[in-house]
Amino acid sequence: MRDECPVAYDDYLGYTLFRHEDVTYALAHPEQFSSRVSTRHIAVPSGMDAPEHTAFRAINDKYYTPARMAAFAPACRAVIRALIAETPRGEVVDIMAGFAQRYAMRIQNAAFGWPDALEAPLTAWIEKNRRATLSRDPVAIGQVALEFDGYIHDLLQQRRNAGEAAPDDITTELLYDEVDLPTGKRRMSEEELISLLRNWTVGELSTISASVGIVVHFLAAHPAEQERLRAHPDAIPAAVEEIMRLEDPLVTNRRITTCPVHIGGRDLPAGSRVTLNWLSANRDEAVFPDADQYRPERDQNANLVYGAGIHACPGAPLARLELCLLVEALLAATTSIHFAADGQPVSTNAVYPVAGYSSVRVVLH
Repeated sequence: MRDECPVAYDDYLGYTLFRHEDVTYALAHPEQFSSRVSTRHIAVPSGMDAPEHTAFRAINDKYYTPARMAAFAPACRAVIRALIAETPRGEVVDIMAGFAQRYAMRIQNAAFGWPDALEAPLTAWIEKNRRATLSRDPVAIGQVALEFDGYIHDLLQQRRNAGEAAPDDITTELLYDEVDLPTGKRRMSEEELISLLRNWTVGELSTISASVGIVVHFLAAHPAEQERLRAHPDAIPAAVEEIMRLEDPLVTNRRITTCPVHIGGRDLPAGSRVTLNWLSANRDEAVFPDADQYRPERDQNANLVYGAGIHACPGAPLARLELCLLVEALLAATTSIHFAADGQPVSTNAVYPVAGYSSVRVVLH
């Protein structure tokens, strides 16, 4: 597609950009490719444009600084140790259901100060949200959003009622954050708070669980690389970046044109729906020589797994921390990770809009 039809149109996705050059152009020109793709619900800050986006993004970014990540690392390691200890050895384990989803949920709860009791309902909610998003049914999407709103409203109200006795965590801190808009500073509304936390939740639970499955699948498929990383844990960050380039946990992202745009040899009218294909862009041979090959030593500056431009993933530092600490601990706690050999499929691909796998069956020793 990158060579023969770099910009393709269909009724469901609109105009899809496949080339790295075109995707990065769209990311670098938000004045032409707006992120405000929905008029039904606000999306803080991912569905906003400047200057509104700039103001809300400033709140977002302060929670993902190097100092915050260093402070959270011990809690992250504790979650990892507990989950690895719970995972059986010498028998088949579905990493997605038995590890990845639980890891993403427990890490989120630890990071945001949410109770363990939310693990089951939020895990179920993620699947409902995926199905609603895929259906593009506004009624279904609205119902799923209302369910999430109820969970978060309760968490926020508990902290308001507690006053000075409220937990000292990110969720409490957000209640008192001020957004610096052109109209002046103010605290976020309930709708804005819930939207921001929904954005974080979908990013954390969907993409981190998918990423864990992708990484474990790769390690099981490449025992020699498994051994290299066990012997050289300092090589894990570069390896994880390259694995994520090859198998991005997100397939696409959406934009809408604000004006007529010529891109990839096609003329797009104003108001056109545009889909950015991350998987294709990250395997573009024009940018990544031998793009389908695993090359952990390659320069990752053009890697779009976390996006680019003003809408680059704000949670990238947390995602990198979670994945690298997990791989390091998992390799240190095992002598081998290999696929199940019981005659059943070792993996099942996930269904769009999520990439990766819905099942990865492995044995840990």
